[in-house]
Amino acid sequence: MKPTGTDPRILALAAEVAKSPDQNVPVILLKLKEIINNTPLGSSELKKIKQDIYCYDLIQYCLLVLSQDCSRIQGGWNTISQLTQILSHCCVGLEPGEDAEEFYNELLPSAAENFLVLGRRLQTCFINAAKAEEKDELLHFFQIVTDSLFWLLGGHVQLIQNVLQSDHLLHLLQADSVQIGSTVMTMLQNILQINRSKRTKILLKINRQKEEEDLRLQLQLQRQRAMRLSRELRLSMLEIVHPGQVEKHNREIEEKSALIIQKHWRGYRERKNFHQQRPSLLEYKAAVTLQRAALKFLAKCRKRKKLFAPWQGLQELTDARRVELKHQVDDYLKRHPGSQMSDVASRELHAHAQERLQHYFMSRALEERAQQHREALMAQISTNIEQLMKAPSLKEAEGKDPELFLSRSRPVAAKAKEAHLTTLKHMQAPWWKKLGEEPGDEINVPKDELNLELGTLFIGGTKPP
Repeated sequence: MKPTGTDPRILALAAEVAKSPDQNVPVILLKLKEIINNTPLGSSELKKIKQDIYCYDLIQYCLLVLSQDCSRIQGGWNTISQLTQILSHCCVGLEPGEDAEEFYNELLPSAAENFLVLGRRLQTCFINAAKAEEKDELLHFFQIVTDSLFWLLGGHVQLIQNVLQSDHLLHLLQADSVQIGSTVMTMLQNILQINRSKRTKILLKINRQKEEEDLRLQLQLQRQRAMRLSRELRLSMLEIVHPGQVEKHNREIEEKSALIIQKHWRGYRERKNFHQQRPSLLEYKAAVTLQRAALKFLAKCRKRKKLFAPWQGLQELTDARRVELKHQVDDYLKRHPGSQMSDVASRELHAHAQERLQHYFMSRALEERAQQHREALMAQISTNIEQLMKAPSLKEAEGKDPELFLSRSRPVAAKAKEAHLTTLKHMQAPWWKKLGEEPGDEINVPKDELNLELGTLFIGGTKPP
C-alpha cells in the first residue's frame, strides 16, 4: 500500500528508475543521497522520506545493484560505496509498518551479507592492485563499506550475530594486507562494543524486572501476613469474649473497619482532587501575582506622571478677579508695612550673615571630625572587647596569646596597670594591714609608685619612652 502525501522528489525518482535502462539505475539512485542530506537529521520529515523510499522499492533497487558485478556499473567502486552509505542510512530509523517481518528477517540480513561480500571483493582488488594510488583508492572505498556496515549494525543490533557467524568476516580477518586487517579489526572492535552495550542494557532490564517482581512478591507476602495476623487476632478475641457478646463484638469490629476504609477512601479522594486542582491553583496564584505587580507598576507610572507633568500655566483671570487680588495685596501691605534699610546697614547685615554661615560650616566640620574620632574609638573598643572575649585564660596562654591582652590606648593601659598594681599591693601587704577592710573596698596606690611603674609599661603598637 502506497503512503499518502508522498514527497514529490521520491515520486519523480521512482518514476525515473522505472523508465530508465538497467545500466543507468545506479547513477539515478545516487540522487537519494542529496535528498537525505538536505533533510534535518532526526526529524519527522526524514522518517517520512525513508518510509517513502522503502514503499517505492528504492531500497530493494539499491540492494540489487550492490549484488551486481562492479565492472558493469557506471562509476565503479565509487558508485557502489555511495550506494552502501545510502542503503545503511535508509535502513536505520526506518519503520516498515505492515512489512516489518520481511524487512527485519530478509532485507536487513541480505544487506549485511552484501556489505561483507563487497568487502571481500575490495580486499581481492586491493591485493591484486599494482599501483600505490589504486591501492589507496580501493582502501578508501573499503573503509566506506565497513563504516556503512557499522552504521547498519548500530541501528539494528540483532544483525551482529549474523555478521560474527559469517564466513566472509573470517576471510576478511585472514587478509595478508596490514591496512585491510587493521580496518577490519577496528570495525570488529566497534561491533563488539555495540554488542557489549546491548548486553548491558539487556542485563539492566532483566535486573529491573527482577527487582520489580521481588518487590511485588514482598508486598504480596506482607499483605498475606497482615491478613493472617488480623485473623489470628480476631480468633483470639473471640475466645476471650463471652458467647453472648460475640455479635456485639463483631458489630463493633465491622464499624471500626468501615470507619478505617472510609477514612482512607476520603483521604485518597481528597488527595486526588487536590492533584487535579493543583494546576488551576497555581494558575490562580500566578494570575494574582501578575495582577498585583501590574497594579503596583501602573500606580508608580501614574505617580511619576503627576510629578513630571508639564506646567500648563495659570488659569486665565477675569477683570473682577484681578481687582479683588489687587485689593487683598494692598490691604496686606497696609497691615504689614516693611521696614526701610539703608545701603550701609544692608551691607553690614550681609557681612554678618556671611560670618555666621562661615562659623557654622567650620563648627560643623569640627563636629564631623570629632564624630569620626568617636566612632573610631568605639570600633577600637569593640575590637578589643571581642579579642578579650575570644582570648584564652592566662593559665592556658601560649606563644603570642598574651599579646591579645595588650591595648593600644594609653588610658586603658594605665587603668589596667593601676588595677594590677593594686591587686599585687593588696596581696603582698601584711595581714594586719588588711584588718577592717571589706571585700568591695578600693585600695589606693601612691601616684609616685604608679608613675614609676608606668615608665616601663609596654603599650601595644607603641615604643616605650
